[in-house]
Amino acid sequence: MLIEALKRLEYRGYDSAGVAVLDPDKAEPIKTVRQVGKIRNLESALEEVELQGRTGIGHTRWATHGRPSRENAHPHRDPSGQLVVVHNGIIENYLELRHRLGDASAESFASETDSEVIAHLIAHHFKGDLVAAVREAVKDLEGAYAIAVVHREAPDLVVGARRDSPLVVGLGKQSNYLASDVPALLPWTRDIVYLEDGDVVAIRPDGIEVSDVAGNALSRPVTEISWSAEQAEKGGYEHYMLKEIHEQPVTVSDALLGRLTDDDSRVVLDGLGIDDEALRGITQVQLVACGTSWHAAHVAKFYIEEFARIPVSVDYASEFIYRTPVLDSASLCVAISQSGETADTRAALRCARDAFGAHTLAICNVAGSSMAREAGGVILTHAGPEIGVASTKAFTGQLVSLVLLALRLGQVRSVISDEAVREVSLGLRRLPHEVENVLRTSDSVKRVAQRYYEARDFLYIGRGVNYPIALEGALKLKEISYIHAEGYPAGEMKHGPIALIDDGMPILAVATEGRTYATIAGNVEEARARGGKIIALVSPGDERVATAADHAIVVPRVHEALSPIINTIPLQLLAYFTAVLRNTDVDQPRNLAKTVTVQ
Repeated sequence: MLIEALKRLEYRGYDSAGVAVLDPDKAEPIKTVRQVGKIRNLESALEEVELQGRTGIGHTRWATHGRPSRENAHPHRDPSGQLVVVHNGIIENYLELRHRLGDASAESFASETDSEVIAHLIAHHFKGDLVAAVREAVKDLEGAYAIAVVHREAPDLVVGARRDSPLVVGLGKQSNYLASDVPALLPWTRDIVYLEDGDVVAIRPDGIEVSDVAGNALSRPVTEISWSAEQAEKGGYEHYMLKEIHEQPVTVSDALLGRLTDDDSRVVLDGLGIDDEALRGITQVQLVACGTSWHAAHVAKFYIEEFARIPVSVDYASEFIYRTPVLDSASLCVAISQSGETADTRAALRCARDAFGAHTLAICNVAGSSMAREAGGVILTHAGPEIGVASTKAFTGQLVSLVLLALRLGQVRSVISDEAVREVSLGLRRLPHEVENVLRTSDSVKRVAQRYYEARDFLYIGRGVNYPIALEGALKLKEISYIHAEGYPAGEMKHGPIALIDDGMPILAVATEGRTYATIAGNVEEARARGGKIIALVSPGDERVATAADHAIVVPRVHEALSPIINTIPLQLLAYFTAVLRNTDVDQPRNLAKTVTVQ
């Protein structure tokens, strides 16, 4: 069970992995097996070991402190071997605690990690009650953690605790579970309890008890998960990423469910957490996000400023908290995250809310995530589980949600007509079909990948609402193929990047129909005149760019505001096919993790 669950979490970390199983009848009650690398290495090692017991913990690690090694792999023991701990997050004061505990116990630490100190600290506080020891230990921890602990004197107990790192409880029949994400538990239960920051939970076969660090009992609701374990499987595709790319027609459809009136003239967004009067009083929108979600935020800037006529700022969440933004109670801070657990984005959301009194809204894919609970309102993307580290369908769900938000803001402020809303809404309703059509470009995209998969560098260019899609396309290629790629607004090419162009440089231009078509066409011709190899996304019937391009990929004609959704899909496919040809790990690219829970 532990191995099966860890496989479903391997997208979160895969530098090393380990399990510990507790059997009170053995001379060595807690048996631990750890291995460097992916879970398949641990699985092979376990074939040589007999593990028995009905209580256990496991972990798959993404290194923050210490190189990937067997010594640094989880679970970690206390000096006496009485207890073991697994930990997600970062303990910021671990050196101080190591020094204090090292001096007190005269025991050396066996690893370079910050996590091992938690085992020592809990052992230091243990006086026969593991739950009480965990409560005392976490009071000393500074930073982010989600932990699970077992002790040889409590054979039917796992204790968990969290702060700024996700932790969920699964409720079964005479068995209960603890995990850092829901997919790990789906083979055994769909009844999930999302723990809150500061919670400590005692998991026993016959029930769970949630309390705060002071020991006060807490009640947390049970959520029934609607998606199945099978939805998190590959479904016959070679990789999760390819499966998730092909799920995007359904992603778009699900993101629209219940959000457009029958006559398509109004957008309905329940859960915004802010009434119409307050929405009318919003004077600025602040978007915060990281990575792919940051690109979605830049597309949203175009949407909101055009449809709602509100000024918009976009910040990397990782930088937002280190400056002094100009926000107040008339500001709306929209935090965008696939998982709803991204540490930097959560910190930015809290900063906007607590330091400036701004209204807050989360756009994410996980209903019970930390951001969904902490924000004043939430728009769920309903993309379903996304396992591939490089985000694809979650990005599409974000873009659909953001265009709906922009339309809703425009309607409340009476700056967009019902007819204009209807025009975009009709385009949204047709979008799942058009996404299916663009997926049929796979063969032409694969041929481009076969031509350029050995390239050392790529340049992606776009204009207007599609320049963030150039950034996103470059990011996808970097993430999974390890080719150096840069995305630019096409107008910036002549301010520096044009110096890179020679007869070996592939240049991908997002050049579909729209108000910037003439200028992007000119940029394509400039690049071609300098020997660049042009790959262009064009609309049906295009002659100017298609003629200038070495490779033209024709995508369906849609409303200009929706073109980023269509145009991103061939770029996802190009990154995917390139990575396959380069024999890289598509679903788990090196050094990356799906959910970034550390700052």
